[in-house]
Amino acid sequence: MSGNRLELRHLRKSFGGLDVLADISLTVQAGEFVSILGPSGAGKSTIFKVLTGSVQPDGGAIMFDGDPLTKEKRPFAFMPQRDALMPWRRIIDNATLGLEVQGVTRKVARTRVAPIFAEFGLEGFERHYPAQLSGGMRQRAALLRTVVQHRDMLLLDEPFGALDALTRAGMQRWLQSMWERHRWTVLLVTHDVREAVFLSDRIYVLTGRPARVQTEITVPLPHPRIDLATPEASAVEASLLQILLNPDQRS
Repeated sequence: MSGNRLELRHLRKSFGGLDVLADISLTVQAGEFVSILGPSGAGKSTIFKVLTGSVQPDGGAIMFDGDPLTKEKRPFAFMPQRDALMPWRRIIDNATLGLEVQGVTRKVARTRVAPIFAEFGLEGFERHYPAQLSGGMRQRAALLRTVVQHRDMLLLDEPFGALDALTRAGMQRWLQSMWERHRWTVLLVTHDVREAVFLSDRIYVLTGRPARVQTEITVPLPHPRIDLATPEASAVEASLLQILLNPDQRS
């Protein structure tokens, strides 16, 4: 085994003759927080569609724990861009939905979910409906629904993109603290440079159409990251912006 949880090797995908992904290779190690950074339309979400099996790649390989990924085994818990909470279900029943899909009874699923509501800042809101919660609370509920499935890896597709700037910053800090506590293995898709720097151990930058991995950057900042107003953080941000704004200049 290579030591990588996830490894993409030369992944390719096109739709209707339009090339979207070209030769995408990346790795994620156990307990690591890795981001895929790129502009809108760069193919970031297509990578997640391939990983979750909603679309099939045209070429390349996907390895998980050293073995080829099969359609029967998808070890990912996926959180989409919007919370996707069902408005007619109370928050506790939204939180159990992933377990119920796996065949767990609602009663057993509630027993598993109830003890961690406090950790997600949702204690006392179990019987509320999504419309009664703030945007940040809805995202925490969606993440609770994701992690309670106890999958090997979390796929987060711009989970805070719909939030206002202040709520988004608070959610980023909250996610960092939760990752520090649990050491989930996470792959995040984002177009927000500062978000990627704040959360990630490593960042893959996608550019071009079809999308390619322009570069891989290790973020040389210790966790937890309280303040990004440091020369070291600013240097990483500047480097990423330089790559995104000048994609033809190979690093």
